[in-house]
Amino acid sequence: MLTIESLSDQQILDAVEPIMDNLMAGSAAVDHARHTRDFTPRMKCIVTAQRLEEICADYQQRIGHFGARRFVALFRREQSVAVIWKQACSKSTDEFVAEAVFVPQGGRWLVDHAMVF
Repeated sequence: MLTIESLSDQQILDAVEPIMDNLMAGSAAVDHARHTRDFTPRMKCIVTAQRLEEICADYQQRIGHFGARRFVALFRREQSVAVIWKQACSKSTDEFVAEAVFVPQGGRWLVDHAMVF
């Protein structure tokens, strides 16, 4: 069973980085099933296929696609882990923040919140 306190920061990152990679790739492709594959039920209710299309059309027009992402910090909570990355985008020289909150459920990590700003 996954317990936050039993895992090192590196073990958590090793588990959540591929989830974030998939989430970002699903967003770039505007592929709802891929983007939401590792979402909690709560998040799946929020990020509908139509909402994902709207979000992607907006950010892809303004800042392009997501590029390199560099880990900044990990914050442990009682029932979740928040991870922050520095995020590059293809149409902008601005530095963005990518963040996600991961919760252990059923022996795996699920995304309960994610945002780029």
